[in-house]
Amino acid sequence: MTRTLLAEAVSPPVACCAPVAGPDIDPEGARTLASIFKALADPHRVRIVNLLANAEEPVCVCEFMPLLGLAQGTVSFHLKKLLAAGLLEREQRGTWAYYSLDRDALSRLAGVFDPQGGPR
Repeated sequence: MTRTLLAEAVSPPVACCAPVAGPDIDPEGARTLASIFKALADPHRVRIVNLLANAEEPVCVCEFMPLLGLAQGTVSFHLKKLLAAGLLEREQRGTWAYYSLDRDALSRLAGVFDPQGGPR
C-alpha cells in the first residue's frame, strides 16, 4: 500500500505562513494562503472537506460521486485541488485512490487566524 503525503508531493504550504492578524505578512506567505483559500472557495470542495472531517477512515473517490452528485472526473479534479493545497492525504489501493483529511494541516491553517500564530 502506497501512501502519498503532502510533504512528498509539494512543500507544506500551511506550515509557512504568518498569522493573518499579525503585524505583517510577506508576499510569499500571502500567495500561499491565497492558494489554500482558493482551494476552499468552491462549495463542492468544502463539502469534501466536511465529509472527510466526519469520516472514520479514508474515503474512496468512488464514494464521493453519489454524495456530491458529480461525475468521477469532476470529483477527482476537486480532490486534486485540495491535495495540491496540502489539505488532504492520498493513499493508492490498487486502481482506487483513498483520501483523508490532513488534520495537522487544518490545525496549522486555523493557526493563521490566531494573532500568536499557534495551532489550535
